[in-house]
Amino acid sequence: MSQRLPVTVLTGFLGAGKTTLLARLLTQPAAGRCAVIINEFGAVSLDHELIGTVAGDDIVELPGGCLCCARREALGVALADLLLRVRRGELQPFGRVVIETSGLADPAPILRGLLGDPALMEAFVLDGVVTLVDAMHGVQTLASQPETRAQVALADRLLLSKTDVAEAAAVEALAAQLAALNPLAELETVTHGAIEAARLFGVRVRDEAATAAEVERWLSARGLVNLRPAHAGAPDPNRHGPDLRAEVLLIDEPVPAERLRSFVGALTVLGGDAILRVKGIVHLAGRPLPFVVHGVQGTYETLQPLADWPSDDRRTRLVVIARGVPAGWAGKLWESLG
Repeated sequence: MSQRLPVTVLTGFLGAGKTTLLARLLTQPAAGRCAVIINEFGAVSLDHELIGTVAGDDIVELPGGCLCCARREALGVALADLLLRVRRGELQPFGRVVIETSGLADPAPILRGLLGDPALMEAFVLDGVVTLVDAMHGVQTLASQPETRAQVALADRLLLSKTDVAEAAAVEALAAQLAALNPLAELETVTHGAIEAARLFGVRVRDEAATAAEVERWLSARGLVNLRPAHAGAPDPNRHGPDLRAEVLLIDEPVPAERLRSFVGALTVLGGDAILRVKGIVHLAGRPLPFVVHGVQGTYETLQPLADWPSDDRRTRLVVIARGVPAGWAGKLWESLG
């Protein structure tokens, strides 16, 4: 277990189908050996029993509170305990960890807890966030539940469940809304939890082994149209609901490292928890190859180099997804540091 173990966060509102998907996933040989951490809100948890016959002793249950609040510290303890049990020979080595969150969990504090712990990051690496959305109730849930909007906004991959029983028009409308809320995430449907492991794992491309196609897909910004300022009085096309906005920064010239540090620091200090996610590639001045930027609410991974540029485009491309900030806020902040 010398290499860092990938961690997948599986989230979605209550009833979206997380446990069904996880139970089917663990039967696939392609999934390999997975350690599973399950967290349900409330004192009594059933998920452990629902998938226990599949995963057995590889399950760690964290009942009695949500990982994003009351039980946040328990995640680090659980991950460290998994490694200790392997070293003691009490648990067979595993190739990855899947964290199934409570349906009421905002994933951001969970991700910060993982990314912000240097000791954990020596042993683990965030693979990605997979969010399930119920096609029958998704529109209403997104409108009424801020946790669901956060789950969607932070996703690397979005899965629409129950499309087989929802009306086609409703599915189409929900898919459009999800694409607007999170233009960075790939979107696909899943029926009765059936999906290939390869479609969930390997979401992370933030390393030098990533192919050009993977990097471009990770950086995709479908639905974002603010590459040019909107004219006065025009509706803001990148404000998705009452509180979420996505913004793309395209920077032509190579970026001095100190300016990037200042920008990230300013985002953290001035934006705080409003900055849900920052991701992109940056052309640092004096460096021939790009580096990957990835942050969640003020916690950032160490800059990771890529083996090559994914395309002929050598511009820095940063995408900022934020809650409750004015239009163009991130771009104005960048310009103020020039």
